[in-house]
Amino acid sequence: MTTAPLEDQRRLLDVQALDTRAAQIAHQRRTHPALARVAELESRLADVDTSRVASRTAVKDLQRELTKAEGDVEQVRARVARDQARIDSGTSSAKDLQAITSELTALARRQAELEDIELAVMERLESHETALAELDAAAAVIEGQKSEAEAERDSAFAELDRESATLAAERETAAAGLDAGLVQLYDRLRGQLGGLGAAALRGRRCEGCRLELNPTDVEAIRRSAPDQVVRCEECGRILVRLPEPAKG
Repeated sequence: MTTAPLEDQRRLLDVQALDTRAAQIAHQRRTHPALARVAELESRLADVDTSRVASRTAVKDLQRELTKAEGDVEQVRARVARDQARIDSGTSSAKDLQAITSELTALARRQAELEDIELAVMERLESHETALAELDAAAAVIEGQKSEAEAERDSAFAELDRESATLAAERETAAAGLDAGLVQLYDRLRGQLGGLGAAALRGRRCEGCRLELNPTDVEAIRRSAPDQVVRCEECGRILVRLPEPAKG
């Protein structure tokens, strides 16, 4: 049966209070709203970045397509210019003039077709460039929001870490000199019982599980030696007996 000075048992409640607050701080750090906000913004940014990659690829492809279309139009224009120069020179025979004129008619149709293709590509390119610009702007907004959320997270974490460090120092002081067997039992129970290894007995109620003990168990606890470490029959936690309130 574990024994420990009654004063050590009562000091154990101070250690438990500090451990409970430390656990609360750790929970706050894991579940801080800024974490969910950062994760949400990272997900949105990833989606936008995927669209930006696709849009940039489309723009590059259309730029190459436009360069080709412009080159095709320029080739026809150069051919038209050469044919027109031959006509203007007045050195061609009637037969050659007829052939050149026929070719110019065909080139005019071809030029019109190629210019239509060029215009269509330009319109598609402009549309994709506009979409890419909008995606870039959206990404910039999300990145700004993400930076703000990260700053909020980092500020909150810094404050929680400062409090955690203070608690750790207070806990070390509070636990200094406590009965080693008592601390060993407390740490084992705390690990098994959700972080709460010791609780006060108030009246008939265990402050750990919040249940009322039966009168027989309470009476047995009251009669036990002051240095005997008693456990709650309901939850198994260390029950710390507090001084009885003064009767008026």
